[in-house]
Amino acid sequence: MIEVLVVDDDTRVARVNAAYVETVPGFHVAGQAHSALEALRSVETLPRLDLILLDHYLPDRTGLEVVREMRRRGDQTDVIMVTAARDVSTVQAAMRQGALQYLVKPFAFAGLRAKLEAYAELRRTLDGGGEAEQSEVDRIFGALSAPTEPGLPKGHSPTTAELVRQCLMKADGALSAQEIAERTGVSRQTAQRYLKLLERTGRARLTLKYGDAGRPEHRYVWATRA
Repeated sequence: MIEVLVVDDDTRVARVNAAYVETVPGFHVAGQAHSALEALRSVETLPRLDLILLDHYLPDRTGLEVVREMRRRGDQTDVIMVTAARDVSTVQAAMRQGALQYLVKPFAFAGLRAKLEAYAELRRTLDGGGEAEQSEVDRIFGALSAPTEPGLPKGHSPTTAELVRQCLMKADGALSAQEIAERTGVSRQTAQRYLKLLERTGRARLTLKYGDAGRPEHRYVWATRA
């Protein structure tokens, strides 16, 4: 298992990201941290740590300062930045500090999953050892550079898609479009449209609830719970 530390100042976001990680085969959340101090302590105390999903905007220090301090201490744990920071200077600094990738919020689960799966493949390649031809070197360096997530159909909002996705992920069971609408604040028609998109892409599964009469109610459950 690849042991992951999820670092985000927002505890709710950290829980959601951790839940995302746990759905990807081969990955396990070793811990969560909500500040730079907690992150550095976790790096020191966790018995094993392979990867850090690191937010940049932390209450006490920035994520990049966390990476610099880790490297100063000789810790080479892999880092993927997961942050709303979009300025080129921060992206460039992250690259120079050795971050393997940079995932911009808000993102869909597919984007994070793609990065994690590419990271797992990279580890398998590197763990093989030996010598590499130029083609193999090119593949290693390009392993994490694939697009972060597929484009949404025209007329769909990434923010709304993420809102519906998170609501469904956190639910204890199947939900109807009306229930999603009530929990997220979007219209029932909008909820239905995004739920159908999640179903088409395999993120959600449709279940039918039959009543005494009339058409069955369409209910949706996050795919990993179905």
